[in-house]
Amino acid sequence: MADAEQKGMQLMAEAEKKLSSSKGFFSSLLGGGGSKVDEAIELYLQAANKFKMAKQWGKAGGAFTEAATHYQKNDSKLDAATNFVEAGNCYKKSDPHQAVSSLLKAIEIYTDMGKFTMAAKHHQTIAEIYETEIADIEKAIQHYEQASDFFRGEENNSSANKCQLKVAMFAAEMENYKKAINIYEQVGDNALGSSLLKYSAKEYFFRASICYLCYDVTDAESALRRYEEKYPAFQDSRECKLIKTLLGHLQESNIDGFTEAVSEYDSISRLDQWYTKLLLRVKKTISADDLC
Repeated sequence: MADAEQKGMQLMAEAEKKLSSSKGFFSSLLGGGGSKVDEAIELYLQAANKFKMAKQWGKAGGAFTEAATHYQKNDSKLDAATNFVEAGNCYKKSDPHQAVSSLLKAIEIYTDMGKFTMAAKHHQTIAEIYETEIADIEKAIQHYEQASDFFRGEENNSSANKCQLKVAMFAAEMENYKKAINIYEQVGDNALGSSLLKYSAKEYFFRASICYLCYDVTDAESALRRYEEKYPAFQDSRECKLIKTLLGHLQESNIDGFTEAVSEYDSISRLDQWYTKLLLRVKKTISADDLC
């Protein structure tokens, strides 16, 4: 692998030499500048692949960036965008901030070209980087929302909903319950319009109901009635029954009953971290009421 890295460095040097020679007076006079740039770009791409073989991700990203930059100068927009994406994919393994920068350059090109689905996919990738690598949830939300808008504009509602559901999840965790509820209700209503997706509405109304428990218990009761009217099958679901049981325990300040109901549900249908985090917040409101 050391040999691959060394070869990559040699190819980079050759590319730079090609570019230097393309700028000379005689080269310009003879019309050879363009071909020299094309040859340099090919050398940069060869170098990038050598660096990938050596797992030198930062250097690979740099080589792809050089290729992309020169493609952009030559007005080869699609090639430029493709190589900025390649650079971003390499940088993801070494420098997430640089990965974001590369992908944003690709997005700008794709947007100018009207390729909004491609732009959406890369906004989604950036959101995932902010979520998992950089841990900047606010920026993750921004890019999930931008991805959702682009997907929706291209009639890709499935991908748009997927991004919106990530926004709702984070909004609830950040105690922006109204925003989360609005998204869960919107996605749930959309699901009811499809025979294939109808069953999934149960989960979205369940999540919205839990957000209501965190936000306003009185509103939770009226919301539950709305969900039952929209989707009568929801009324007989374990999820709906759990919410009704929890509402009763909240009204009675019965912390033991609340805990038991959640544990009983969890023993059959495992609750993930998001559910447990929010239900713990609701439970703490009972303890707070007892102290008052």
